[in-house]
Amino acid sequence: MTAPSNPGSTPGLTVGPRWARAALLWVPAVWLGLMIGISLIEAPLKFTAPGITIPLGLGIGRRVFLAMNLTELALAVVLIAALVVLWRGAAAWPSTRGRWWYLGALAVLAVKSAVIRPLLASHTDAVLAGVSDGGSGMHYAYIAADALLIVLLVTALVLGVKRILAPEVAPGK
Repeated sequence: MTAPSNPGSTPGLTVGPRWARAALLWVPAVWLGLMIGISLIEAPLKFTAPGITIPLGLGIGRRVFLAMNLTELALAVVLIAALVVLWRGAAAWPSTRGRWWYLGALAVLAVKSAVIRPLLASHTDAVLAGVSDGGSGMHYAYIAADALLIVLLVTALVLGVKRILAPEVAPGK
C-alpha cells in the first residue's frame, strides 16, 4: 500500500509504505538506545559492582551481549526489509547519500557479528578456563565497531529527521 506522492511536499516523504518509512527512523533510534544502554552504561559499570569477579563479569557480559547481538540482528532484518521495499518501489527516500549510512551500519554489524564476536568469545573461553589473564585486543576492536556503529546510526537518524522536518517546497520552485 503506497501513499500517493504530494507534488508540493519534500520529494520522497510520502512514497512507499508508511511502515517502511517509519522503520528508517525507529530502527536506528531503538538500536542506538540499545547500544547506549548496554555498551556505554551496563558493560563498564558491571565490573565496578561489589563482588563481581572477572569470570563472573565475563559470564554476565556474554549473556547480555548475546541478547544485544540477537536484538541488533532482528533490527537489521527490519531495516533491510524496509530498505528493500522502498528501493523496489523506486522511492526517493532514503536519498542516495542516506542509503550509505544504513548500509554502513549493516556492514559494521555483519563484521561485528561474524568476525569480532566469535574471536572475542574464544578469548573469553580462554580466560574462563584460566588459560589467559585477559586483556584482548578484540575488546578494542569491538569497542571501535560499536563507536563506528553509533556514529552511523546517529547520522542516519539525523538525516532521516531532517528529511521529515524539511520545509515544504512550493510547486514550481
